[in-house]
Amino acid sequence: MLRGLYTAASGMLAEQRRHDTVTQNIANLNTPGYKQVNSVAHSFPEMLIALMGDKRSGSPAPIGKLVTGVFAEESLPAFVQGDLKETQKSTDFALVSSLSLDDPATGEPIAFDASGKYVGQDGTVTYQPQAFFAVADENGNVRYTRDGNFNVNAAGELRTSTGYRVLDDQGNAIVLAAGMSVDSLKSSAAGQLTTYDNNTGTTVPVAALGIVVADRPQQLVREGNGVYVAQDETAAGIRTFDPAADGASVRQGYLEVSNVDAAQSMVDLMAAQRAYESNQKIIQYYDKSLEKAVNEIGRV
Repeated sequence: MLRGLYTAASGMLAEQRRHDTVTQNIANLNTPGYKQVNSVAHSFPEMLIALMGDKRSGSPAPIGKLVTGVFAEESLPAFVQGDLKETQKSTDFALVSSLSLDDPATGEPIAFDASGKYVGQDGTVTYQPQAFFAVADENGNVRYTRDGNFNVNAAGELRTSTGYRVLDDQGNAIVLAAGMSVDSLKSSAAGQLTTYDNNTGTTVPVAALGIVVADRPQQLVREGNGVYVAQDETAAGIRTFDPAADGASVRQGYLEVSNVDAAQSMVDLMAAQRAYESNQKIIQYYDKSLEKAVNEIGRV
């Protein structure tokens, strides 16, 4: 009798996590470079049940399959390109990614779905590669982000809105020397930065934006504030950005907005709430049944 109680309880926990995930997506609608997170739910392994002691056949008679609940296994970001918003700010940069992969079986480019995923005929899941800006925290640990909302501090360092140092293609912090104009900062499609030097009166190179490609972005781990870490760079397929070969470019004066679908998120939020309430009513039913069994059946 209590099996259904535990099944409903596991459903409530799964829907609570789904609700929290959707709420987080809605809260980051206006966060540059934010990637929508999808909660993945799985059922507990099915069990085959049989009738024991069947005198007619002499062996257990199969009854069928039994599933004892569901759980939210993980939350996966959808690394698909977001829309661009023009800011006309010299330190704002957006990555435009259209990286592709060829199907090993056919040699043709893979057609990824709206979530940047492709499921092969054999069930193998392939995710679309994505480009990221390389940044570093105060301890020098390398992180990756799609948020190009940068600024220059008093020391001339190019930093993210959350204080991470922006790295160049050699892994060093990008610093504008004294006399270099921030307003005159220019970037090529490949991320090569130049600016006007007030001391010499000429245009001088600054650095190249540190851009990397993750061939398997689903292996990246979210740290918050739109920042990701590669716990295993080999597993994530981290490699240097190749402007000539990779289908990605830098747009200066633009920001990539969140790829969260606001309308669909509201639908998912209501669905999660209703599913949670349905499981809650099942538990209330079991609670009343148990109360009746204890208080009334025991008297008979």
